[in-house]
Amino acid sequence: MGKSTLVRLFAEQQGIELVELNFERNPEYGELFRSKDPKAIVANIRLMMNKDLTPEQSLLFLDEIQAAPKVLACLRYFYEEMPNLHVIAAGSLLDFELVAPEFSMPVGRISYMHIYPMSFTEFLRAVGEDALAEYVQQWQIGDEIITPVHEKLMGLLRQNMAVGGMPEAVKAFRESSDYRHCEVVKQDLIATFQDDFAKYARHQDQDLMRLCFRKAPSLIGRKVKYSEISRDMPSQRVAKALTQLNMARVVHKVIRTSANGLPLAAEENTKFFKSLFLDVGLISTMMNVSWQVLQQDLMLINQGALAEQWVGQELLNSLDTHQPPHLHYWAREARSSSAEVDYVIEGDAPVPVEVKAGKTGSLKSLHLFVREKSAPLAIRLNAGLPSIMQINDSQGGVGCSLISLPLYMAGQIRRLME
Repeated sequence: MGKSTLVRLFAEQQGIELVELNFERNPEYGELFRSKDPKAIVANIRLMMNKDLTPEQSLLFLDEIQAAPKVLACLRYFYEEMPNLHVIAAGSLLDFELVAPEFSMPVGRISYMHIYPMSFTEFLRAVGEDALAEYVQQWQIGDEIITPVHEKLMGLLRQNMAVGGMPEAVKAFRESSDYRHCEVVKQDLIATFQDDFAKYARHQDQDLMRLCFRKAPSLIGRKVKYSEISRDMPSQRVAKALTQLNMARVVHKVIRTSANGLPLAAEENTKFFKSLFLDVGLISTMMNVSWQVLQQDLMLINQGALAEQWVGQELLNSLDTHQPPHLHYWAREARSSSAEVDYVIEGDAPVPVEVKAGKTGSLKSLHLFVREKSAPLAIRLNAGLPSIMQINDSQGGVGCSLISLPLYMAGQIRRLME
């Protein structure tokens, strides 16, 4: 997902000398960390790479560290004995290895940064629309969006849904302006993910892992039922496979919450969850959703699930990079009045977020949430221009501001709430 490129660009921009070890390409580098003595390790690296590692002036980059997981334990000694030496570790599907009992993580000695596929504004900059990216990031509630700009942004949003946010796919599209070129890249990425299961999953779990991976795009937007993934496998095994995919960030669980107050996690019910996939562009490929299909009403595509996936990605991307990924939804299952709100996020109070891919759509569940929870603010995302209206409370007075935003503003919601 471009982790290595990010680290190299960071070192270049900061004027720091980069010393890079790739454990997948050169597994023998793992032997350099056998002693767990940072000074001895640095000396060995100097002999192997013919480069000095100078505190505050050098960056030691441990790439594809999942290929040598025992190296992780050495990070605590660098933290404690050489705190001025910059060290970054990156890996692919790292969490698959974290379930192995071979080693322990150096608790309190590692600072995590969670990265995701490119956000919409990053996609805009990648395809040369810097002015629009800046416009979206600076837009404030109350500012007018003129129709030509709105229509252009909606067109680019459809492009983003087709291409996705995986850096290699975006690069292929930027260089060719041809969806067929980025389709080849995405097909290769999908095949690579499934090949990775053979490396990390036990042999008997590989087929189940691949099945969960293939089924995940069709589960978006509704409560996950294990029987819909496999009627032949025990639910516990399916649950474990999905949990591993979630740990590896291939899927993201959206957990149900009662949302009576903050924090939302305090009232989670982890038995009930929806799921998102890694990237909307990969979903488009796996479900054969072409660029031509995306020109239709987005709500018609898989009953709006693709739009819900795209919004979920934007909400994840707008989290602080040091926060673990987390999303919630609200639902009430009753024979007479069942209801569901796509997302609930934390503001001064729980804030419901409803995704309506067209310009219109029923807001029955959102109104029910607002009245039941006395929510002061609610968000609707759709294909229309921005607007604000008031929702009456249970006593008939004005109790909530409903802000309608264009879908392409999903990644700005947390900023706008502030």
